[in-house]
Amino acid sequence: MSDKKCSYAVSDGIAIMTIDNPPVNALSAPVLKDIENAVRQALDDDAVRVVILTGAGDKAFIAGADITEFTDLKEKELATEFLSYGQGLTNLIEESDKPFIAAINGFCLGGGMEYALACHIRLANEDALLGLPEIKLGIIPGYGGTQRTPRLIGKGRALELILSGNFISGTQAAEYGLVNRAVPAGTVLEEASKLAKTIATKSRMNVKAALKAVNEGMELGFKEGLALEGKLFGDLCETADKTEGVTAFIEKRNPEFQDK
Repeated sequence: MSDKKCSYAVSDGIAIMTIDNPPVNALSAPVLKDIENAVRQALDDDAVRVVILTGAGDKAFIAGADITEFTDLKEKELATEFLSYGQGLTNLIEESDKPFIAAINGFCLGGGMEYALACHIRLANEDALLGLPEIKLGIIPGYGGTQRTPRLIGKGRALELILSGNFISGTQAAEYGLVNRAVPAGTVLEEASKLAKTIATKSRMNVKAALKAVNEGMELGFKEGLALEGKLFGDLCETADKTEGVTAFIEKRNPEFQDK
């Protein structure tokens, strides 16, 4: 039996990474290392087109960090170094040229929410609970929560979550725009898999270009972003997949992309 805290399985171009650290899939140092190994495996695996990140069981996606590891963080240099690994891992996910979908199946708190925020798409069970409760511990979010949350849902709502430490349901998270949509309880992995299968049928080059246009474009001015979009569009127009996509549309059939 494997002692990995993050399993990795691939089927039909979709990698499913499942955090399994009972009872609530907390982020200890070994869990983070196993997540990193699985992420890098997915990025290096040519068979993988889409990645789903979820939690084992029906109780938690990731219910935050392993708080026992915080007891020795009494010096600023040590604390900053402690955060740098987790920040680097969330950046690795967000900057991936393969889409990551968070299937939020339960508690999604603190560091767990920050890992969900790093994913490109988020789905949640309606009864899932999401929040950034770090302020209750005398600290603030440290894996990107103070940066990604306001960029996603606006300053006011982000500060409400961060300053109160309150939890919101999957349904309310969808209303806020924190997740793409909330789905009936117990169906989030199924719904995430359906979406992943849809994305997996697309040209790998086109998905990669779209991610680059959005991720890099958001860091640029609008005109510079348009220039990037135009360059990527032009590059794709020289590919066989563009020819196949247009031809298939005209011939009223499904395209057969070859990723070239």
